[in-house]
Amino acid sequence: MKIYRFRHITITLVLFILCIAAGSLFADKVILKQGQILTGDIISDKPQHLVLDIGIDVLVIPKDKILESEYTKSYAVEAEPNEPNAISIGPKQTVGLYSTSISQKTSIEKAVEAVAEAVVKVQTPAGLGSGFFINEDGYLITNYHVIERETKIEVTVFRKTKDGFERKQFKKVKIDAINPFIDLALLKVEDLADTKVKFVPLGDIDKVEVGEAVFAVGNPMGLERTVTNGVISTKNRALEGLVYIQTNADINPGNSGGPLFNLAGEAIGVTNMGYVFLGGLGFAIPVDYVKQFIDNREAFAYDKENPNSGFRYLQPDKRQNRGKIVFPGAGK
Repeated sequence: MKIYRFRHITITLVLFILCIAAGSLFADKVILKQGQILTGDIISDKPQHLVLDIGIDVLVIPKDKILESEYTKSYAVEAEPNEPNAISIGPKQTVGLYSTSISQKTSIEKAVEAVAEAVVKVQTPAGLGSGFFINEDGYLITNYHVIERETKIEVTVFRKTKDGFERKQFKKVKIDAINPFIDLALLKVEDLADTKVKFVPLGDIDKVEVGEAVFAVGNPMGLERTVTNGVISTKNRALEGLVYIQTNADINPGNSGGPLFNLAGEAIGVTNMGYVFLGGLGFAIPVDYVKQFIDNREAFAYDKENPNSGFRYLQPDKRQNRGKIVFPGAGK
């Protein structure tokens, strides 16, 4: 009887140890600079601190005390309860009209599956381009040159079904803000009704690395939902006074206004330029420009009376003294 009870206790102890070990395998890990290793669930990652749930307590750990943190959860595309249409992995933070997230990179197949429904076709009488939703209220980003001098705009959403995708067109599209200088436009689809749209979080240009894998989704030459992939060639290519992300992912007419994604499903840029006869030479507007444009959209509010520009230039005052101009040192 005693032997049986001893074996029973031993088996229980072994099972308990195995459960702890199994739990640690699927737990997030935080390594402190002093050498301690903490395991649990990382429930928030802020610039100044990290919040770790260790089961019996929740720890707030300053970032300057952390040597390394590891997310060991597998990639999963799931929505937050309060934002059912978000495409995001990990904790998400809403900033005005858009959101950011703590995401993990995965395979291109899973990333494409996660973001495909958030990318749309933007069409005007003059041509077509691409765009992507930044929230569930119908706000989307595209290039200014896609809708330049146009007010009749249609947006086509591609919704996933059992048999593939179905196309749904929306014709009541409002131009909210435009910035021709950086080639961005903020639109809003106003006739969504009960249609739920997917949207993507915006990434962080500071975390973009040269050589990392990226992909673009758009409608080049009208070929809907086309995916092209490549790497970041450089993250700070200067062209015409602005800085662009350069990538060897093919960017063609029709891709304009579409997102450039990292493998975490975050939009890190807006594709707007490419060389048709030089493959592998594409450019995207960095996501930081996009965030600044959205955050300051009131400064670029669309004016129906002046549809080609979100701003107007004031003429300088005329010179009061029309007499002869004498330059110093020029003599009498």
